[in-house]
Amino acid sequence: MELTAEKTKTDLHSKYVSNPVLAEKELTKEKIREIIARRAAKEFKEGDVVTLGIGLPTAVADYVPHEKHVIFQSENGLLGVGKSQNSETPDTRIINAGGGFVEAKYGACFYDSQMAFTMMRGGHIDATVLGALQVDEEGSLASWMIPGKMVPGMGGSMDLVVGAKKVIVAMEHMSKGAIKIVKKCSLPLTAYKEVDLIITERCVFEFKNNQMILIEINPMFSVDDIKKSVDANFIVSKNLKYIQV
Repeated sequence: MELTAEKTKTDLHSKYVSNPVLAEKELTKEKIREIIARRAAKEFKEGDVVTLGIGLPTAVADYVPHEKHVIFQSENGLLGVGKSQNSETPDTRIINAGGGFVEAKYGACFYDSQMAFTMMRGGHIDATVLGALQVDEEGSLASWMIPGKMVPGMGGSMDLVVGAKKVIVAMEHMSKGAIKIVKKCSLPLTAYKEVDLIITERCVFEFKNNQMILIEINPMFSVDDIKKSVDANFIVSKNLKYIQV
């Protein structure tokens, strides 16, 4: 269903309660994670090779339909990452880059970091889903450090944002009330103008022709709500839709 930018929060919610994922009136931490992961999982095409970053992005693998063939790669050396292991006695030998226990799909292979980063840097990854501390209106990404706090390093994010064909940021819309979508990143950058899509629990932004475009919105929020919760210039798509989960 297409929306107009003038639709109110009440109109949106009353007309979209048929979707159980979005029908709840309050967003718990678990529901926020589910909405973002479900929406990100819809971005992949049949046969895509996808690398998921640590944190929230690792949940995306749990929401890809069984009938869709998507190959997940993990930078710690696993091609063929499956869903999370929910068993009380998981196989602790198989983990993703974030240390979570995952399944290895039939035909999966294991390899060293050199091979993993060769894949990431060599243009063999169709899409990557990463978390972020900040994203700005130019599509620049800050994801690895907050000055004054100890960090282990940038990790594989800098390789993925320049090596993957599509860069998707999947993150909570705000952090403890702090705005994360900004006019200009104030934190050290991971990459400059490399983000293609931002997915949050409230909306989806697309970067196209040097513009940040609001293309989808959660029916719990209005366009005005989105404007108040970002510190960036954006335009509203003429074909604004409900967030697809």
